[in-house]
Amino acid sequence: MAELDIGNHCQIDSCNQKDFLPFVCDSCSSVFCLEHRSREAHSCSVEPVKRESQTVVGGSTSYPCSFEDCKGKELLPVICPQCEKHFCLAHRHQDDHKCEKLEVQKPRMAATKELVQKIVESKDGSKSKGRRGAKNSATAAKVALMKLKLHAAGDKGLPQTERTYFQVYLPKESKNASQSMFFSSKWSVGKVVDYAASLASLKNNNNVLTAKKLRLCHPQTGEALHMDDTLLSLLAHPDTPLYNGGNVILEYLDNESTGLEDVSDYVTVT
Repeated sequence: MAELDIGNHCQIDSCNQKDFLPFVCDSCSSVFCLEHRSREAHSCSVEPVKRESQTVVGGSTSYPCSFEDCKGKELLPVICPQCEKHFCLAHRHQDDHKCEKLEVQKPRMAATKELVQKIVESKDGSKSKGRRGAKNSATAAKVALMKLKLHAAGDKGLPQTERTYFQVYLPKESKNASQSMFFSSKWSVGKVVDYAASLASLKNNNNVLTAKKLRLCHPQTGEALHMDDTLLSLLAHPDTPLYNGGNVILEYLDNESTGLEDVSDYVTVT
């Protein structure tokens, strides 16, 4: 069988190695092996000239990078849509090849920085307001607790020391707006929801995967409380605690929902 004539010999006399994928110098257009492909390796005497494209052995076309001192090439054109020059993959972005038409929108960056600063300041302000609101809620809960103890519904077998009283605001579709109830502080939120649904005769499809879930929500933030959390841990929460004698909200939420958007639809004073 005749030997296939594929590739070319390196044009360095001392090498003459046959390379099946030879390299063509962009400057002198001579053919070299992998070892002598760079201008330094074959001591190229011709000054480099930037070209948009270069035909190489085998009839294929390569596209040299236009970025200064970059020797990268691509088999397909990678053109910057702004300056319309060819670049390698490493320099294809405007920032990477220092595009002459790159526009740095300094005013917009300054506006973004100012917006971030306002957000940070507003959060700091909301923390102080939150502390004042927490004190007001705690005081109101102490006053309400005395009234709740008189007529709240719950498990009469619970020890007095475990009882936690809430004014429970019911879902919008309920006949009654709210109902006074008490629960064990050791119960999880999930058990509180089930027991409250039973007391208020609410439909409870929490065990049905596709149905809306009955959730217990925070009266101030509207956040749906985690089913595994205990009332004891929520009463001791450092930032947004529940209060014995305070309010909570029951509502049906979609599976993707994390809480209520507007608690004022249920209760205006928490």
